[in-house]
Amino acid sequence: MLNSVLAPAKTKPSEAKLVRFVGNDALEDLPQSDKQWALANNFSGKAGSVLLIPDAKDHSVASALLGTGDNTNPFCAGALAKNLPEGIWRLEPNQNMDLRLATIGFLLGAYRFDTYKKHSRTRPKLLLDGSLTRSEIISQVEASWLVRDLVNTPASDMGPDQIETAARTIAKPAKATIKVVRGDDLLTKKFPMIHAVGRASAVPPRLIDMAWGDKKAPKLTLVGKGVAFDTGGLDIKPASSMRNMKKDMGGAANVLGLAKMIMEAKLPVRLRVLIPAVENSISGDAFRPGDILTSRKGLTVEIGHTDAEGRLVLADALALACEENPDLVIDMATLTGAARVALGPELAPFYTNDEDLAGSLDEASAAQRDPLWRMPLWQNYNTPLASKVADLNNVTTDGFAGSITAALFLQRFVTEEVSWAHFDIFAWTPTPKLHAPVGGEAQAIRALFAAIQNRYA
Repeated sequence: MLNSVLAPAKTKPSEAKLVRFVGNDALEDLPQSDKQWALANNFSGKAGSVLLIPDAKDHSVASALLGTGDNTNPFCAGALAKNLPEGIWRLEPNQNMDLRLATIGFLLGAYRFDTYKKHSRTRPKLLLDGSLTRSEIISQVEASWLVRDLVNTPASDMGPDQIETAARTIAKPAKATIKVVRGDDLLTKKFPMIHAVGRASAVPPRLIDMAWGDKKAPKLTLVGKGVAFDTGGLDIKPASSMRNMKKDMGGAANVLGLAKMIMEAKLPVRLRVLIPAVENSISGDAFRPGDILTSRKGLTVEIGHTDAEGRLVLADALALACEENPDLVIDMATLTGAARVALGPELAPFYTNDEDLAGSLDEASAAQRDPLWRMPLWQNYNTPLASKVADLNNVTTDGFAGSITAALFLQRFVTEEVSWAHFDIFAWTPTPKLHAPVGGEAQAIRALFAAIQNRYA
């Protein structure tokens, strides 16, 4: 829980030990005794380096220095959560460092996934600076911790049932309503592609539909891919590619984290959250290569590959989302490996038909240090999605532009007049960072929240 690393709000600053930010070779502004100690310990201000300063009287720890390098990464403060001793600490405001983002970085760095393996080491607690809004910081960090927890949990404990439970847990304190269509009811309610992808699993597939807010407010709909585990289906993945497929519900996890922030901030929107929660399993009932599925929108889809299942479940959910003509639809999905090849694990690509939204996302990404990169909906690449026997295929045969063609596939199920953005996220940190351990990760939701807040302010 976040309370384990946050000092009580009533704690006085005098009760907390001070952390000073120090850039590359920028020791001149330090107190003389601290400067001499830093020089004696070869502390140069390298980003993420931490130096404890002893008390001259009893040699206990009196304060600490955090190296910030070139001052471009406030999340280097995540190193403090791992290197400071037990006690209450506070960050010294510094004109070269964004105090709010550094605070978020500290708290993100304090995250541990200890559901299955307990840690005995105590952790430092952070006293939030009085200039910060405590509720906003807590909401942002709790949302990221939630996403990480959901993605890190193995599929044995995070199947469609548990994804639904997570949605209900988030909905309850906000008094949001939830409707769920399960199993064969997906066919009678006209969600045939969600049903086809999930029917081979022992756990019934479902569509989770959450609603919150004033019905007269602008309609904002979030759609998250909730594939609890992806074997690849009959076009089975190799073992190396299947190892981390517990994270294939990362879109759903991030959408839930974003929804949590929106509801806690009471943004003036009519929020709807749609999560197709399925497991892409293998059995005698699995959908097959060459099958032709009729989608909710009425478009027929030839199955060129059963491992391109995420776009199928999203397509039915997007079609539903557009039926009420919302002001904005955002979908998030761990959709393609091609996105990782193009931009790597840290930079989340997004696609949109809304130029104003694209500009707002660019600004929010920079301000929140939540990296995004706009990719093109290059219409010429629709051609390889053609099918000789159906309206379109779920994959191309040429192997080119995989993330773009996946986005173009989804666009076919979005009403042209609806403002829409698609995020092809990784939801995973493959190598440890100062503010993030290896494992599940929240991507784009802080930037999205800021952009949404700005849009509906």
